Amino acid sequence: MHFYKFHIGDYMSHTRHLSLYEDLAYRRLLDFYFLHEQPIKHRDAARQIGMREHEEDVLTVLNEFFLSTDEGFVNPRANKEIEEYKAHQGTSAYGAFIRDNQSLKSVVQKDVYIQHFTNGTLDTYIKALRTQDVPIMSTSSIHDATTNHKPITTNHKPKRESATVVACPPDVSQQIWGDWVALRKSKKAPITQTVLNGAIAEAKILGWPLEKFLAEWCSRGSQGLKAEWIVKPNPADRVRLTVAPSNEPDPALEKIKADEKKAAPIPLEVLARMAQIRGRA
Repeated sequence: MHFYKFHIGDYMSHTRHLSLYEDLAYRRLLDFYFLHEQPIKHRDAARQIGMREHEEDVLTVLNEFFLSTDEGFVNPRANKEIEEYKAHQGTSAYGAFIRDNQSLKSVVQKDVYIQHFTNGTLDTYIKALRTQDVPIMSTSSIHDATTNHKPITTNHKPKRESATVVACPPDVSQQIWGDWVALRKSKKAPITQTVLNGAIAEAKILGWPLEKFLAEWCSRGSQGLKAEWIVKPNPADRVRLTVAPSNEPDPALEKIKADEKKAAPIPLEVLARMAQIRGRA
């Protein structure tokens, strides 16, 4: 994920007790977790977020806000956000796929499509669907082909095919493409080959792959993006954060408390390292 929801009120209410370095470590750990969408390794946590000299602060935050598993440290609340994000993107990708592949509408299942999208196996699933792809013929066309052998006259002009959306380029992942398409739709901006060609040209100016340029576009949330805005930031770019007020207990935090009871213990080597750091303090 290249962007995620940040509820200022919730964050402040649960982190007021943190020191400055602990707060910095928590923010960096969250950014790293959302960006890579995978557990944080036990041994390299401080190095991965650029805080080697403050390993004790990093381990303190991991022990309080993350769960230690065999794969590394995980954050249940972040996992929930990531799952919801992928499901939303999968739904958008499904809609675009159906619009472009009307002949497969009767064989593709929405839930199955979204599941393959979130699991990263969408290409294999689509290839399997292609074997069932057949041309669509309307009911009137079938009737004409079987009962009416008269040539088509000026009173029976074939219907013009409607335009379809631009296909995902081969060098762009489905997730990044789905994010960009969703952004364009939210801005009520067209998705045309001309717009895509413009993005390709701007990416070449920066010497970037197209996927990296589209990812940067999505992270900014703007209707358009120029190479010069990246080299020299656009003054109009501002980060807008919203607070979702609520007097009810946070379900995600309640789940964290429940998960803590069944979480795997922190590895002995990590505990030993923490003890060693405390001994030097």
